[in-house]
Amino acid sequence: MRASRKIIYFGVLIAAAALVASMTFRLSSGVMAPEAATHDEKPSAPALKLGADEIRRAGIKVERLEAAEYAATLAAFGTVGPNRNAFARVTPPVAGRLVKVAVDLGAEVPAGSPLAVLESPELAEARTAFRQSQTELDLARLNLDRAQKLSVDAAIAQKDVLRTRADYERARAALAAAEARLATLGVTAEPPAGSSPASLTVSAPLAGTIVERTAVLGEYAQAYQPLFTVADLSTIWVETNLYDRDLAHVAVGASATITVSAYPDRRFDGKVTYIGNILDKDTRTAVARIEVANADGRLKPGLFANVEIATSGKRKALRVPEGALVLLQGQMTAFVAIGDGFEPRPVETGERSGGMVIVRSGLEAGDEVVVSGAYALKARLLKSQIGAAD
Repeated sequence: MRASRKIIYFGVLIAAAALVASMTFRLSSGVMAPEAATHDEKPSAPALKLGADEIRRAGIKVERLEAAEYAATLAAFGTVGPNRNAFARVTPPVAGRLVKVAVDLGAEVPAGSPLAVLESPELAEARTAFRQSQTELDLARLNLDRAQKLSVDAAIAQKDVLRTRADYERARAALAAAEARLATLGVTAEPPAGSSPASLTVSAPLAGTIVERTAVLGEYAQAYQPLFTVADLSTIWVETNLYDRDLAHVAVGASATITVSAYPDRRFDGKVTYIGNILDKDTRTAVARIEVANADGRLKPGLFANVEIATSGKRKALRVPEGALVLLQGQMTAFVAIGDGFEPRPVETGERSGGMVIVRSGLEAGDEVVVSGAYALKARLLKSQIGAAD
Protein backbone atom coordinates (compact mmCIF):
# COMPACT_ATOMS: atom_id res chain seq x y z
CA MET A 1 0.00 0.00 0.00
CA ARG A 2 2.78 2.42 0.90
CA ALA A 3 4.63 1.51 -2.28
CA SER A 4 1.52 2.37 -4.31
CA ARG A 5 1.20 5.79 -2.66
CA LYS A 6 4.84 6.56 -3.36
CA ILE A 7 4.37 5.76 -7.07
CA ILE A 8 1.37 8.13 -7.31
CA TYR A 9 3.26 10.89 -5.46
CA PHE A 10 6.26 10.69 -7.81
CA GLY A 11 3.93 10.74 -10.84
CA VAL A 12 2.32 14.00 -9.73
CA LEU A 13 5.74 15.59 -9.17
CA ILE A 14 6.86 14.60 -12.69
CA ALA A 15 3.67 16.07 -14.32
CA ALA A 16 4.09 19.37 -12.43
CA ALA A 17 7.72 19.62 -13.47
CA ALA A 18 6.76 19.06 -17.12
CA LEU A 19 4.11 21.82 -17.01
CA VAL A 20 6.56 24.33 -15.51
CA ALA A 21 9.14 23.50 -18.15
CA SER A 22 6.58 23.96 -20.95
CA MET A 23 5.50 27.39 -19.70
CA THR A 24 9.13 28.47 -19.28
CA PHE A 25 9.87 27.47 -22.87
CA ARG A 26 6.88 29.40 -24.26
CA LEU A 27 7.77 32.58 -22.38
CA SER A 28 11.41 32.39 -23.38
CA SER A 29 10.50 31.81 -27.05
CA GLY A 30 8.27 34.92 -27.15
CA VAL A 31 4.89 33.07 -27.34
CA MET A 32 2.28 34.86 -25.23
CA ALA A 33 0.36 32.82 -22.70
CA PRO A 34 -3.34 32.29 -23.51
CA GLU A 35 -4.47 34.22 -20.45
CA ALA A 36 -2.57 37.32 -21.56
CA ALA A 37 -3.85 37.12 -25.13
CA THR A 38 -7.48 37.24 -24.07
CA HIS A 39 -7.02 40.69 -22.54
CA ASP A 40 -5.54 42.29 -25.70
CA GLU A 41 -7.91 44.33 -27.90
CA LYS A 42 -8.19 43.63 -31.63
CA PRO A 43 -6.04 46.19 -33.41
CA SER A 44 -7.97 48.66 -35.60
CA ALA A 45 -7.31 48.99 -39.32
CA PRO A 46 -4.36 51.29 -40.01
CA ALA A 47 -4.85 54.68 -41.63
CA LEU A 48 -4.07 54.85 -45.35
CA LYS A 49 -1.51 57.38 -46.45
CA LEU A 50 -1.69 58.62 -50.04
CA GLY A 51 0.29 61.23 -51.89
CA ALA A 52 -1.30 64.25 -53.55
CA ASP A 53 -1.07 62.67 -57.00
CA GLU A 54 -2.67 59.44 -55.77
CA ILE A 55 -5.51 61.38 -54.17
CA ARG A 56 -6.13 63.28 -57.40
CA ARG A 57 -6.08 60.15 -59.56
CA ALA A 58 -8.47 58.35 -57.22
CA GLY A 59 -10.92 61.27 -57.36
CA ILE A 60 -11.01 61.57 -53.58
CA LYS A 61 -13.04 64.48 -52.22
CA VAL A 62 -13.47 65.35 -48.56
CA GLU A 63 -16.25 67.32 -46.86
CA ARG A 64 -16.73 68.42 -43.28
CA LEU A 65 -19.65 66.62 -41.68
CA GLU A 66 -22.29 68.89 -40.17
CA ALA A 67 -25.80 68.26 -38.88
CA ALA A 68 -28.37 69.76 -41.24
CA GLU A 69 -32.12 69.94 -41.66
CA TYR A 70 -33.72 67.85 -44.38
CA ALA A 71 -37.21 67.03 -45.53
CA ALA A 72 -38.44 63.87 -43.86
CA THR A 73 -39.52 61.10 -46.19
CA LEU A 74 -41.89 58.18 -46.04
CA ALA A 75 -40.60 54.87 -47.41
CA ALA A 76 -42.96 52.42 -49.08
CA PHE A 77 -43.13 49.76 -51.77
CA GLY A 78 -45.01 50.20 -55.04
CA THR A 79 -45.68 48.76 -58.47
CA VAL A 80 -44.97 50.41 -61.81
CA GLY A 81 -48.00 50.59 -64.12
CA PRO A 82 -49.07 52.45 -67.26
CA ASN A 83 -50.58 55.91 -67.16
CA ARG A 84 -54.28 55.03 -67.39
CA ASN A 85 -55.06 58.45 -68.85
CA ALA A 86 -52.95 57.50 -71.89
CA PHE A 87 -53.97 53.85 -72.19
CA ALA A 88 -56.49 52.22 -74.53
CA ARG A 89 -57.71 48.75 -75.45
CA VAL A 90 -58.58 48.68 -79.14
CA THR A 91 -61.75 46.74 -79.99
CA PRO A 92 -63.79 46.42 -83.20
CA PRO A 93 -67.40 47.66 -82.95
CA VAL A 94 -68.64 44.73 -85.05
CA ALA A 95 -67.71 41.08 -85.44
CA GLY A 96 -65.66 40.05 -88.44
CA ARG A 97 -62.78 38.04 -89.86
CA LEU A 98 -59.31 39.57 -89.59
CA VAL A 99 -57.85 39.88 -93.09
CA LYS A 100 -54.86 42.06 -92.18
CA VAL A 101 -52.79 42.73 -89.05
CA ALA A 102 -50.53 45.72 -89.57
CA VAL A 103 -48.54 45.99 -86.30
CA ASP A 104 -46.82 43.79 -83.76
CA LEU A 105 -45.90 44.06 -80.10
CA GLY A 106 -43.58 46.95 -79.27
CA ALA A 107 -44.50 48.99 -82.35
CA GLU A 108 -44.69 52.75 -81.91
CA VAL A 109 -47.87 54.03 -83.53
CA PRO A 110 -49.22 57.55 -84.08
CA ALA A 111 -52.84 58.37 -83.32
CA GLY A 112 -55.16 57.24 -86.12
CA SER A 113 -52.74 54.78 -87.70
CA PRO A 114 -54.29 51.52 -89.01
CA LEU A 115 -53.72 48.48 -86.82
CA ALA A 116 -55.84 45.80 -88.51
CA VAL A 117 -58.51 45.26 -91.16
CA LEU A 118 -61.50 42.94 -90.82
CA GLU A 119 -64.41 41.93 -93.05
CA SER A 120 -67.75 42.23 -91.26
CA PRO A 121 -71.12 41.07 -92.65
CA GLU A 122 -72.81 43.26 -90.04
CA LEU A 123 -71.00 46.34 -91.32
CA ALA A 124 -71.90 45.49 -94.90
CA GLU A 125 -75.54 45.21 -93.84
CA ALA A 126 -75.41 48.59 -92.07
CA ARG A 127 -73.92 50.35 -95.09
CA THR A 128 -76.41 48.70 -97.43
CA ALA A 129 -79.28 49.74 -95.18
CA PHE A 130 -78.02 53.34 -95.27
CA ARG A 131 -77.91 53.43 -99.05
CA GLN A 132 -81.35 51.86 -99.29
CA SER A 133 -82.74 54.42 -96.86
CA GLN A 134 -81.26 57.22 -98.97
CA THR A 135 -82.93 55.84 -102.10
CA GLU A 136 -86.30 55.45 -100.39
CA LEU A 137 -86.11 58.98 -99.03
CA ASP A 138 -85.34 60.39 -102.48
CA LEU A 139 -88.35 58.54 -103.93
CA ALA A 140 -90.60 59.64 -101.07
CA ARG A 141 -89.54 63.25 -101.61
CA LEU A 142 -90.40 63.08 -105.34
CA ASN A 143 -93.82 61.56 -104.58
CA LEU A 144 -94.53 64.26 -102.02
CA ASP A 145 -93.54 67.07 -104.43
CA ARG A 146 -95.77 65.59 -107.15
CA ALA A 147 -98.70 65.19 -104.80
CA GLN A 148 -98.40 68.77 -103.56
CA LYS A 149 -98.40 70.11 -107.14
CA LEU A 150 -101.47 68.06 -108.05
CA SER A 151 -103.31 69.17 -104.95
CA VAL A 152 -103.08 72.80 -106.13
CA ASP A 153 -105.27 71.97 -109.12
CA ALA A 154 -107.45 69.65 -107.00
CA ALA A 155 -106.31 66.78 -109.22
CA ILE A 156 -105.61 64.57 -106.23
CA ALA A 157 -107.47 63.88 -103.05
CA GLN A 158 -106.18 65.45 -99.87
CA LYS A 159 -105.89 62.05 -98.21
CA ASP A 160 -103.42 60.99 -100.93
CA VAL A 161 -101.32 64.05 -100.19
CA LEU A 162 -101.29 63.17 -96.51
CA ARG A 163 -100.31 59.57 -97.29
CA THR A 164 -97.32 60.65 -99.41
CA ARG A 165 -96.25 63.05 -96.66
CA ALA A 166 -96.36 60.21 -94.13
CA ASP A 167 -94.30 58.01 -96.47
CA TYR A 168 -91.74 60.80 -96.73
CA GLU A 169 -91.48 61.20 -92.95
CA ARG A 170 -91.04 57.45 -92.49
CA ALA A 171 -88.26 57.38 -95.10
CA ARG A 172 -86.53 60.33 -93.46
CA ALA A 173 -86.67 58.62 -90.03
CA ALA A 174 -85.28 55.39 -91.51
CA LEU A 175 -82.34 57.28 -93.01
CA ALA A 176 -81.66 59.02 -89.69
CA ALA A 177 -81.64 55.62 -87.96
CA ALA A 178 -79.21 54.21 -90.53
CA GLU A 179 -76.92 57.23 -90.09
CA ALA A 180 -77.04 56.85 -86.31
CA ARG A 181 -76.09 53.17 -86.57
CA LEU A 182 -73.05 53.99 -88.69
CA ALA A 183 -72.07 56.79 -86.30
CA THR A 184 -72.33 54.37 -83.38
CA LEU A 185 -70.01 51.97 -85.17
CA GLY A 186 -67.62 54.83 -85.84
CA VAL A 187 -67.48 54.22 -89.58
CA THR A 188 -68.35 56.20 -92.67
CA ALA A 189 -71.21 55.34 -94.95
CA GLU A 190 -68.85 54.82 -97.85
CA PRO A 191 -66.05 52.23 -97.51
CA PRO A 192 -62.46 53.24 -98.22
CA ALA A 193 -61.55 53.39 -101.90
CA GLY A 194 -60.85 49.98 -103.33
CA SER A 195 -62.47 48.07 -100.45
CA SER A 196 -65.78 46.31 -99.98
CA PRO A 197 -68.69 47.60 -97.87
CA ALA A 198 -67.78 44.92 -95.30
CA SER A 199 -64.26 46.28 -94.79
CA LEU A 200 -63.47 47.88 -91.42
CA THR A 201 -60.11 49.41 -90.50
CA VAL A 202 -59.28 49.34 -86.79
CA SER A 203 -57.16 52.38 -85.90
CA ALA A 204 -55.07 53.51 -82.91
CA PRO A 205 -57.07 55.92 -80.72
CA LEU A 206 -53.90 57.54 -79.37
CA ALA A 207 -50.18 57.68 -80.00
CA GLY A 208 -48.16 55.13 -78.05
CA THR A 209 -46.69 51.66 -77.94
CA ILE A 210 -48.42 48.36 -78.70
CA VAL A 211 -48.06 46.59 -75.34
CA GLU A 212 -50.60 43.79 -75.91
CA ARG A 213 -51.81 42.00 -79.03
CA THR A 214 -54.42 39.25 -79.34
CA ALA A 215 -55.26 39.80 -83.03
CA VAL A 216 -54.46 36.75 -85.16
CA LEU A 217 -54.69 36.88 -88.94
CA GLY A 218 -57.63 34.87 -90.28
CA GLU A 219 -59.44 34.52 -86.97
CA TYR A 220 -63.01 35.68 -86.44
CA ALA A 221 -63.05 38.50 -83.90
CA GLN A 222 -66.13 39.21 -81.84
CA ALA A 223 -67.53 42.69 -81.39
CA TYR A 224 -65.68 44.64 -78.68
CA GLN A 225 -63.11 41.89 -78.28
CA PRO A 226 -59.75 43.53 -77.42
CA LEU A 227 -57.35 43.13 -80.32
CA PHE A 228 -54.56 45.49 -79.19
CA THR A 229 -53.59 47.60 -76.19
CA VAL A 230 -51.91 50.93 -76.86
CA ALA A 231 -50.14 52.80 -74.05
CA ASP A 232 -48.21 56.06 -74.01
CA LEU A 233 -45.32 55.09 -71.72
CA SER A 234 -43.64 58.51 -71.75
CA THR A 235 -45.15 58.84 -68.28
CA ILE A 236 -45.99 55.99 -65.92
CA TRP A 237 -47.81 55.56 -62.65
CA VAL A 238 -46.38 54.01 -59.51
CA GLU A 239 -49.05 52.93 -57.08
CA THR A 240 -48.29 52.39 -53.40
CA ASN A 241 -50.26 52.06 -50.17
CA LEU A 242 -50.27 54.57 -47.33
CA TYR A 243 -51.21 53.57 -43.79
CA ASP A 244 -53.83 55.68 -42.06
CA ARG A 245 -51.23 57.03 -39.63
CA ASP A 246 -49.25 58.51 -42.58
CA LEU A 247 -52.12 60.22 -44.40
CA ALA A 248 -51.75 63.45 -42.43
CA HIS A 249 -48.13 63.82 -43.58
CA VAL A 250 -48.56 63.24 -47.33
CA ALA A 251 -50.41 65.54 -49.72
CA VAL A 252 -51.18 65.62 -53.43
CA GLY A 253 -48.32 67.43 -55.14
CA ALA A 254 -45.63 66.07 -52.80
CA SER A 255 -42.37 65.14 -54.52
CA ALA A 256 -41.32 61.50 -54.60
CA THR A 257 -38.32 59.44 -55.64
CA ILE A 258 -38.52 56.01 -57.26
CA THR A 259 -35.84 53.31 -57.46
CA VAL A 260 -36.08 49.85 -59.02
CA SER A 261 -33.78 46.86 -58.75
CA ALA A 262 -33.28 46.82 -62.53
CA TYR A 263 -31.41 50.16 -62.30
CA PRO A 264 -30.03 50.34 -58.75
CA ASP A 265 -27.92 53.44 -59.46
CA ARG A 266 -30.75 55.42 -61.07
CA ARG A 267 -33.28 57.56 -59.22
CA PHE A 268 -36.51 58.67 -60.89
CA ASP A 269 -38.29 61.83 -59.72
CA GLY A 270 -42.07 61.95 -59.56
CA LYS A 271 -45.01 63.66 -57.91
CA VAL A 272 -48.00 62.42 -55.94
CA THR A 273 -51.07 63.02 -58.13
CA TYR A 274 -53.75 61.10 -56.25
CA ILE A 275 -54.50 59.78 -52.76
CA GLY A 276 -57.43 57.40 -52.36
CA ASN A 277 -60.54 58.51 -50.50
CA ILE A 278 -61.38 55.05 -49.17
CA LEU A 279 -59.22 52.84 -46.93
CA ASP A 280 -58.99 49.11 -47.38
CA LYS A 281 -60.79 47.65 -44.38
CA ASP A 282 -58.29 44.78 -44.01
CA THR A 283 -54.94 46.54 -44.49
CA ARG A 284 -56.04 50.02 -43.28
CA THR A 285 -54.25 51.60 -46.23
CA ALA A 286 -55.19 54.03 -48.99
CA VAL A 287 -53.83 53.93 -52.53
CA ALA A 288 -51.44 56.71 -53.52
CA ARG A 289 -50.46 57.33 -57.13
CA ILE A 290 -47.15 58.83 -58.21
CA GLU A 291 -46.66 60.06 -61.77
CA VAL A 292 -43.11 59.71 -63.11
CA ALA A 293 -41.58 60.89 -66.40
CA ASN A 294 -40.33 57.94 -68.43
CA ALA A 295 -38.99 59.45 -71.65
CA ASP A 296 -36.31 56.78 -72.11
CA GLY A 297 -38.75 53.92 -71.42
CA ARG A 298 -36.64 52.33 -68.68
CA LEU A 299 -39.52 51.95 -66.24
CA LYS A 300 -41.56 48.94 -67.38
CA PRO A 301 -45.10 48.28 -66.13
CA GLY A 302 -44.98 45.42 -63.65
CA LEU A 303 -41.66 46.36 -62.01
CA PHE A 304 -41.58 46.56 -58.23
CA ALA A 305 -40.37 49.90 -56.91
CA ASN A 306 -39.02 51.46 -53.73
CA VAL A 307 -40.82 54.71 -53.06
CA GLU A 308 -39.73 57.71 -51.00
CA ILE A 309 -42.35 60.42 -50.55
CA ALA A 310 -41.47 63.82 -49.07
CA THR A 311 -43.58 64.58 -46.02
CA SER A 312 -44.46 67.86 -44.36
CA GLY A 313 -42.01 67.41 -41.45
CA LYS A 314 -38.37 68.53 -41.10
CA ARG A 315 -35.55 66.72 -39.32
CA LYS A 316 -31.96 67.46 -38.35
CA ALA A 317 -29.26 64.79 -38.51
CA LEU A 318 -25.80 63.89 -39.73
CA ARG A 319 -26.06 62.69 -43.31
CA VAL A 320 -23.53 61.54 -45.89
CA PRO A 321 -23.89 60.75 -49.60
CA GLU A 322 -24.51 57.09 -50.40
CA GLY A 323 -21.19 57.01 -52.26
CA ALA A 324 -19.34 57.83 -49.03
CA LEU A 325 -20.19 54.42 -47.53
CA VAL A 326 -18.64 51.07 -48.47
CA LEU A 327 -19.15 47.57 -47.13
CA LEU A 328 -15.92 46.48 -45.39
CA GLN A 329 -15.74 43.13 -43.60
CA GLY A 330 -19.52 43.02 -43.40
CA GLN A 331 -19.80 46.51 -41.83
CA MET A 332 -20.84 49.80 -43.43
CA THR A 333 -17.73 51.96 -43.32
CA ALA A 334 -16.77 55.57 -44.03
CA PHE A 335 -13.26 56.98 -44.44
CA VAL A 336 -12.24 59.96 -42.34
CA ALA A 337 -9.31 62.22 -43.23
CA ILE A 338 -6.91 62.42 -40.28
CA GLY A 339 -3.67 64.30 -40.77
CA ASP A 340 -2.11 63.03 -43.97
CA GLY A 341 -4.05 59.72 -43.97
CA PHE A 342 -7.53 58.23 -44.23
CA GLU A 343 -8.95 56.12 -41.41
CA PRO A 344 -11.81 53.63 -41.93
CA ARG A 345 -14.67 54.09 -39.45
CA PRO A 346 -17.48 51.53 -38.99
CA VAL A 347 -20.82 53.36 -38.92
CA GLU A 348 -24.43 52.61 -38.10
CA THR A 349 -26.79 53.97 -40.74
CA GLY A 350 -30.44 54.97 -40.76
CA GLU A 351 -32.91 56.18 -43.38
CA ARG A 352 -31.92 56.78 -46.98
CA SER A 353 -33.49 59.55 -49.02
CA GLY A 354 -32.48 61.73 -51.92
CA GLY A 355 -29.15 59.93 -52.30
CA MET A 356 -28.21 60.68 -48.69
CA VAL A 357 -27.90 58.35 -45.70
CA ILE A 358 -28.40 59.22 -42.03
CA VAL A 359 -25.42 58.27 -39.82
CA ARG A 360 -26.58 57.21 -36.38
CA SER A 361 -23.17 56.45 -34.89
CA GLY A 362 -19.51 56.14 -35.86
CA LEU A 363 -19.07 59.72 -37.08
CA GLU A 364 -19.30 63.08 -35.39
CA ALA A 365 -19.94 66.63 -36.50
CA GLY A 366 -16.69 68.16 -37.71
CA ASP A 367 -15.24 64.92 -39.11
CA GLU A 368 -13.63 65.28 -42.54
CA VAL A 369 -15.40 62.50 -44.44
CA VAL A 370 -14.47 61.15 -47.86
CA VAL A 371 -17.59 61.70 -50.02
CA SER A 372 -16.05 60.63 -53.34
CA GLY A 373 -13.42 57.97 -53.96
CA ALA A 374 -14.33 55.74 -51.00
CA TYR A 375 -14.26 52.63 -53.20
CA ALA A 376 -10.72 53.45 -54.29
CA LEU A 377 -9.67 53.67 -50.64
CA LYS A 378 -11.40 50.37 -49.90
CA ALA A 379 -9.50 48.67 -52.71
CA ARG A 380 -6.23 50.20 -51.49
CA LEU A 381 -6.92 49.03 -47.92
CA LEU A 382 -7.75 45.47 -48.97
CA LYS A 383 -4.64 45.32 -51.13
CA SER A 384 -2.45 46.46 -48.22
CA GLN A 385 -4.01 43.84 -45.92
CA ILE A 386 -3.36 41.09 -48.45
CA GLY A 387 0.25 42.22 -48.78
CA ALA A 388 0.69 42.22 -45.01
CA ALA A 389 -0.75 38.70 -44.79
CA ASP A 390 1.78 37.45 -47.36
